[in-house]
Amino acid sequence: MASKYPLAKLTFLIAILTAVGQLTQTMYVPSIGQMAQEFRVNPAMLQAVMACYLIPYGLSQFVYGPLSDRLGRKPIIIVGLGIYLIGALISLFAHSFELFLLGSFVQGAGIGSGGAMSRTLSRDCFSGEELHRANSIISMCVIFSPLLAPVLGGLLTETMGWRSSYLFLTLFAVAVVIVMASKLVETLPVERRSHRSAMDNYRFVLSDKRFQGYVICLVATFAGVAVFEAAAGVLFGGVLKLSALTVSILFVLPIPGYLLGAGLSSIIAKRYGNKAAFKFGLVSIMLGAAIVLIPGLQGSTDAWTLTIGSTVYFLGAGVLFPAATTGALTPFPNHAGTGGAVLGGMQNLGAGLATLGASVIPATSQLPLGVIMMVMALLAMWGLHIAKRDNGPNNADGAVMV
Repeated sequence: MASKYPLAKLTFLIAILTAVGQLTQTMYVPSIGQMAQEFRVNPAMLQAVMACYLIPYGLSQFVYGPLSDRLGRKPIIIVGLGIYLIGALISLFAHSFELFLLGSFVQGAGIGSGGAMSRTLSRDCFSGEELHRANSIISMCVIFSPLLAPVLGGLLTETMGWRSSYLFLTLFAVAVVIVMASKLVETLPVERRSHRSAMDNYRFVLSDKRFQGYVICLVATFAGVAVFEAAAGVLFGGVLKLSALTVSILFVLPIPGYLLGAGLSSIIAKRYGNKAAFKFGLVSIMLGAAIVLIPGLQGSTDAWTLTIGSTVYFLGAGVLFPAATTGALTPFPNHAGTGGAVLGGMQNLGAGLATLGASVIPATSQLPLGVIMMVMALLAMWGLHIAKRDNGPNNADGAVMV
């Protein structure tokens, strides 16, 4: 499939679009102590912020995906960013914890369009090895957002207070809207748009067993990452009593592991095959979860094992994400919006539910985090086992639906 964009331009557009969501997800982490004091809540309750953000972020993608298959990608992106801006303003001016959670909910519901379209745009323009390479490069670029967000959030919090982070997010989203409106060219031509109902599209995509397996793998792996992101601020700041700036630095140290994994993903797959890439990723996330879990079994919380364990886990996640995303979307060139919606929606919905569950567990040590990360690693292994099964003829776009 010939691409409509040079890879560099497409990567830039997808990176800034997903950066809005990634920045919002983690920028507040160093501010947890200050926010808890102002809203007069227990710091552990701030984990609910990520849940209230991720759940609508995931659910909204089930709406945006099929709509984009029918109406095109660009209008869906612009509308979603507009909704996000409303939520950002609510969060910026909120003077109660409940209103702040509402703002986070609206932000997630809006930027869900970016979550779905970030996977869809690359599938519109690439296929095969080129798609895997594009997904790897996009994953590497996108990871800079959560790498930057906590550091930037920590600096802004210590100099101007936590609300300055949400002012930054609002202004950044305005800039992204302008760029998307002026630079993004529609990637789904009218002749390729689906006129089936959303239910028919979902039935078509979800009937593929390999797709189901890859979805389970992606959801479980991402849930492990999200739970670490939600719990790290509580463990580093609330349990270990570290400063906001120290928390932000420790928070981002594992993220280069993901960057390395994303870079290795297409290289391993090209040289040794997709099976080798999946094995490497699975071993890494299981080892990382074990490093976090073992000290937790002794009732302790240790910054080094948290950092090293999460780094190894993130390395495996970086390998798995582009490999599983490519495997899941390859059969569906004409239903990429629906497929991307399922991938993004289920990832973020699963992560939101996992962080919500984690928020009600007392975070007195790293044991709950280690247990959840290990369970997610085992679920990822189960998903890949399903995806490996011989499912008969390839249920690709263009096949006759019965």
